[in-house]
Amino acid sequence: MNKAKRHWIIVSFVVSIILLIIKFYSFHITGSKAILTDALESIVNVVASGFAFYSIYLSAQPRDQNHPYGHGKIEFFSAGIEGVLIILAGIFIIYQSIIALVYPVELQMLPFGMVLVGASGLANGVLGKLLAQKGKEYHSLTLEADGKHLMTDAISSFVLILGVGVIYLTGYYILDSVFSMIFSMYIIYNGYILVRRSVAGLMDERNPASMEWAVKVLNQNRKNNWIDIHNMRVQQYGGDKHVDLHLTLPYYFELNQVHDEVENVEDVLEENMPGNVEVFVHADPCLPEKCCHYCQVKNCAVRKYPKSKKIIWNASNMSKNQKHYHELSDAL
Repeated sequence: MNKAKRHWIIVSFVVSIILLIIKFYSFHITGSKAILTDALESIVNVVASGFAFYSIYLSAQPRDQNHPYGHGKIEFFSAGIEGVLIILAGIFIIYQSIIALVYPVELQMLPFGMVLVGASGLANGVLGKLLAQKGKEYHSLTLEADGKHLMTDAISSFVLILGVGVIYLTGYYILDSVFSMIFSMYIIYNGYILVRRSVAGLMDERNPASMEWAVKVLNQNRKNNWIDIHNMRVQQYGGDKHVDLHLTLPYYFELNQVHDEVENVEDVLEENMPGNVEVFVHADPCLPEKCCHYCQVKNCAVRKYPKSKKIIWNASNMSKNQKHYHELSDAL
């Protein structure tokens, strides 16, 4: 998988360099500040792809004494760097557009420049779509972020062509700066989205998709002996995940039985969740006066209270640091 990630990020890096040259040549022959915005974003593409390659290489390194959870979080850092570069490019574009408003320049060879931008936009769109798909397939935020960035670049390129076309048909060259500023705001917004996701990952913000996946897996493989699961947390480390949870088991289980049930929970999550998954399970004994009402153990010899309800496991109640005896669920 890591070899495949490196392959796609290298493809992205090489293509970004080629398109960078094409776009700057287009700006050179036309003098359009709007086309310059596209060219400047291509610099970001090249830098981001280079850093993404390093982050994928580093995230693939095994855990060590200094990094017990591995190196996967570098992918969040990579996405954040890419987002910051996109924002800086957008700010620079606004600066260039203001200068062009004060000192307007007549544009040249716009039709040929539009063809070059259109071809590069099409290439970015196809590559971006592939990278986004591969990012989801390999659970790589770096690939997914790079792909979405390229698709954003492709969209802005095609919108840019429409804007330059209007300039060419009307002869209002001042519109070049106006369109540039509009595009730059769109670029800055997309940079902010990437930075937001990066900070969320570095701060271990809850990932709803990963949590829902874990809940679904546990519900599909639920056993009667698993009386309760609570205080569950799913942390993302690049393409890897770390799951912590508390498992309530019958208090009369011997240590070997507890060990087997804990391993069963670990195996269920590790085998059915995407990516590399590490699971830590803390075992709790059941409390008859609180757990008997929803305990699903059949023919329990020590049951003190009749079974009256079944707790429906979901992301909300499984993440709470308390047993589910307080839950009001559908009666059996």
